[in-house]
Amino acid sequence: MDTVADWFKWLYAAHGINLTIFYDPLDGNRFLRGIGTTLGLSAICIALSMVIGIVGAWVQGARSALLRRLVQGYIQFFRNTPPLIQLYFFYFAVGSLLPRVTDMHGAQVPPVSNITWAIISFSFFAGAFNVEIFRAGIEAVPRATIEAAEALGYSRLKAYIHVVLPLAFRVSLPALNNNLVNLVKTTTLSYAIGVPELLYAAAQIWSEVLNVREMMNVLLISYVAIVGALVLVMNRWERAMRMPGYGV
Repeated sequence: MDTVADWFKWLYAAHGINLTIFYDPLDGNRFLRGIGTTLGLSAICIALSMVIGIVGAWVQGARSALLRRLVQGYIQFFRNTPPLIQLYFFYFAVGSLLPRVTDMHGAQVPPVSNITWAIISFSFFAGAFNVEIFRAGIEAVPRATIEAAEALGYSRLKAYIHVVLPLAFRVSLPALNNNLVNLVKTTTLSYAIGVPELLYAAAQIWSEVLNVREMMNVLLISYVAIVGALVLVMNRWERAMRMPGYGV
């Protein structure tokens, strides 16, 4: 057997284990595109959800009662409803209200793609939890530290960026780690609106080749590897930022 593809063809012929992604170029490319879409979707959602969490936590300490209530309403809405319902809400309810646009072929298409709606939905979903995670971290920063920053002439925003947030981030990392892992797993729900991520690609393959058992195992191993890599990176980041006396 000269190549990996030949070995997997032999494996199918001899033992009935049909892993077409290793010897069929079409299935292999679909699977690789699915992995790429999952990784890209996860990375963008992680970044946006962290921005939402940082900004939301800062707004929660604002003097304006209206702003605080708006953030609290956002948190309650996204924490108390299932992420799949939120995805359907954005894609079908909000998306249907937007005017259609004409593409280069003259067809009328939605102005926002399905993958963009997935990014928006999952970022807001995880961001609601990140707001609370960062808020808890901010509350763990001693008041004396904040007062010292104010005594040095820092404004509330500058104190938050340069003093409070770096300390709060260290405290928040363990909980943030768990939330980001859940976010990566939640991206599988984008299958429901036709986003060609890993689950969608695997489902296409097994529906045509009827190798459900094999693709389910590959899918499981793939997510274990993706989430394991994220956990490894987050744990290393947590150890690198550890500061005695701040809970990590």
